[in-house]
Amino acid sequence: MSATQPLTPAVGALINHIDLSLPLSTKDKAFIEEALLNHKVVFFRNQNISPQQQVDFASNFGNLHIHPIYPHVPNHPELIVLDTQLNDLRDNALWHSDVSFSKNPPYGAVLQAKKVPEYGGDTFWSNVEKAYDELSPALQSFLETLTATHDFSKSFPTSRFGETDENLDKLERTKRENPSITHPVIRTIPETGKKVLYVNEGFTTRINELSEKESQLLLDYLFQHITKPEFTIRWHWQAGDIAFWDNRTTQHYAVYDYDKSVHRIMNRATILK
Repeated sequence: MSATQPLTPAVGALINHIDLSLPLSTKDKAFIEEALLNHKVVFFRNQNISPQQQVDFASNFGNLHIHPIYPHVPNHPELIVLDTQLNDLRDNALWHSDVSFSKNPPYGAVLQAKKVPEYGGDTFWSNVEKAYDELSPALQSFLETLTATHDFSKSFPTSRFGETDENLDKLERTKRENPSITHPVIRTIPETGKKVLYVNEGFTTRINELSEKESQLLLDYLFQHITKPEFTIRWHWQAGDIAFWDNRTTQHYAVYDYDKSVHRIMNRATILK
């Protein structure tokens, strides 16, 4: 029988007794969705599943996004490869919500640890629903009147992702296809009616209704507020671990504290609604 073990008061739970290599039952799908709403990110241990099985599992929850920049698992364009021997992964070493530069940002993501360091390379998640709840009512009301710009280029600069002609062409095409987009600073989760902070260090460039200086001051405060320890969990990876997070109610930070010679491989499926 499926069981959930909460890991912190704010965010994160371990789910036991579900084998992700098998087709997901309707009951287990509903169980996982409920756990996500309650805990924002859920973890599964000892799930050494194939790329196709990861795609099949993630597809239970929505259509899968194909990332325009990151390399993919061969024959599986829906699976991003985050490999220290293929990518410079420093762009993940900041707090962010995946693909917030798009008009319809992803619902969630399923990340599998294929090869991990003996130590280091942990990932943090923060509960941005709780971060909103802990703001004063006056600031909550003010933020609900604001919108913010999210820009692909903030985390994908030409200096790091346009080193070759091929990469530069891909980068420029992606910029054209993904112009900067405006989202509310506060979003509401349809299933719960709960509100969340929706600005992130990775892609948010300014608050539109404020002056540039005011915008930066407020963003700096919100970015710092989101990372308070009481809102977060730090996960130490083991090979075969899978994390499934609600991309609407969390932000995450991949700690880049290991030597460049260390080989770390993670595969991610990103889920649209």
